[in-house]
Amino acid sequence: MSRLEKLQFSLGEFRKPLNAALCERDSYTQSHCARVVAIADELGRECALPEEEIGMLRICASFHDIGKIGIPDRILLKEAGFDSDEWEVMKQHAVIGERIIRAIDAEGADEIATAVRHHHEHFDGGGYPDGLVGETIPLWSRIMSIADSYDAMSTTRPYHKARGQAEVMGVLLREQGGKHDPYLLGRFTHLVARGLNA
Repeated sequence: MSRLEKLQFSLGEFRKPLNAALCERDSYTQSHCARVVAIADELGRECALPEEEIGMLRICASFHDIGKIGIPDRILLKEAGFDSDEWEVMKQHAVIGERIIRAIDAEGADEIATAVRHHHEHFDGGGYPDGLVGETIPLWSRIMSIADSYDAMSTTRPYHKARGQAEVMGVLLREQGGKHDPYLLGRFTHLVARGLNA
C-alpha cells in the first residue's frame, strides 16, 4: 500500500465528519474547499507532478481551511471587511488547521498539516503565519495559494462581487513574485489560457 493509499484509508473516517462540521459552520467555505481541490489538481497536473503527489495535494486542498472551524462566528460569518484585530484572529485558521490535521494519527498527516499551515505564506516572505520565503514554502502550499486566491476572487461573497476571469488574472499577475511563486503562476496562466475545467 502506497503512502497516499495509507493516508486516504486513515483519513477516510475523519474527512466526512470534519467537512460536515465545516459545512455546518460556513457552507461557503466547504464549497470553496471543493473548488480549490479541483483547481489545485489541474495546476498540479500542469506542473507534471506524479499521481501520488497530486493525491496528497488534493487532500491538502480539501483541508486547507478546516481551521476556520475554530474561528468565532462574529468574525467567520461577518458580512464586511475585518478590522485589524479581527484579521489577526482570522489568520489563526492556518495554525488551527495544522493542529487539527496533526491530531489525526495517520502516516503522512504531518506533511498535510505542514502544507495547511503554510497556504497563506507569500513568495516574498510577506505572508503568514511564519513569513516563509520562496521555495522554503512547501510546494503544495504554493499551489494552494494560487488556487485559493483564484477561487476567492471568482466567487461572490457578502463583502464583494465575483470578478471576471480577466480581472482575476490581472490581480494574480500583479502578485507574481510577491504573493505567488512566479513559475507556478506562469504554469497557471497557461492552464487558464487553454481553459480551466474547475
